Amino acid sequence: MSKEKVVLAYSGGLDTTAIIPWLKENFGYDVICCCIDCGQGEELDGLEERAKLSGASKLYIENIIDEFCEDFIMPCVKAGAVYENQYLLGTSMARPVIAKKLVEIARKEGAVAICHGATGKGNDQIRFELGIKALAPDIKIIAPWRMTDIWTMQSREDEIEYCRQHGIDLPFDTKHSYSRDRNLWHISHEGLELEDPSVEPNYDDLLVLSVSPENAPDEPEYVTMTFEAGIPKTINGKAMKTSDIIAELNRLGGKHGIGIIDIVENRVVGMKSRGVYETPGGTILMAAHQQLEELILDRATYEAKKDMGNKFAQIVYEGKWYTPLREAIQAFIDVTQQYVTGEVKFKLYKGNIIKAGETSPYSLYSESLASFTTGDMYDHHDADGFITLFGLPLKVRAMKMQELSKENQK
Repeated sequence: MSKEKVVLAYSGGLDTTAIIPWLKENFGYDVICCCIDCGQGEELDGLEERAKLSGASKLYIENIIDEFCEDFIMPCVKAGAVYENQYLLGTSMARPVIAKKLVEIARKEGAVAICHGATGKGNDQIRFELGIKALAPDIKIIAPWRMTDIWTMQSREDEIEYCRQHGIDLPFDTKHSYSRDRNLWHISHEGLELEDPSVEPNYDDLLVLSVSPENAPDEPEYVTMTFEAGIPKTINGKAMKTSDIIAELNRLGGKHGIGIIDIVENRVVGMKSRGVYETPGGTILMAAHQQLEELILDRATYEAKKDMGNKFAQIVYEGKWYTPLREAIQAFIDVTQQYVTGEVKFKLYKGNIIKAGETSPYSLYSESLASFTTGDMYDHHDADGFITLFGLPLKVRAMKMQELSKENQK
């Protein structure tokens, strides 16, 4: 009789390597490793050999970079979705597409379970599991770090020793380093000195995609971008697909120290955590998109969209991608993007994105209206009646307060 199969979300790191023999020993599963390529770069080198050495029966490496960019990143960009004013959701928006791919592989392989290596303290366990539950409610989920009765390893040394006992002798480092998550959009850093919010990050050791603003070039660099219906189309006149645009903006942003944030954020599970995020290209893309939107959206739509963007960020952060609410807000956002078409120019200089002009065929900016000379469409006298009515509630209340004050003085 053949063994039941489990699909393991596999990175090739120490945790997921130790999980392979652990799954076989404790559950008797046939382990199918699945590495989802969201743009981790060289982190994927040598994974196939490592997975087989560790006892996996098969390894899938699924390149989903374009799907990630077009179906997950761009809805967040168009929404202006930023969590707690700073975090551009780099890890958050990758998890639902990873969950989707894990479910697809599980269905293809006839697996009964999906296993992930997220800890019991973080947000990722929620994002993975909500995605899996929404797409495959019948598939069992295994989270070793929460199964403390049978997952007894407490340290990297424990995991390395466990691997050795099971014939896996790989060159893992016993030193604790930053805990990082990387994809095409960003890289996050947690741990070491970052666990103390009173300590300044050691940027010389920490940064991967960027240089610090102090070490950026002394000369600014101009960049021109075009958008069609909210989607970026060109950089400096060169047409590219979305993933290549983000990669090029990463290069430019990293060079000029753009998009490095140090944040204490509120996790879904109720605790605060401190991390440093590098999002060079994403920071530029969000700023360029907003720069164009300012010309095109009317005030009421812009105001409602800002509220919707905050709600969208919360939904994505909490792992609720596969929900009717996310679909509904995204539909609203898409309507607002119909005319977000045009060109923006800006310069990058030592951590700053400085506007240098924007144009759009759908711009609502009227030079004749905005100038101080009187145009045909605007009569200054009209403001008298407008201010009278607009300020009427304030005046009525002030008169009432005056009246009461006089009565109390009698």
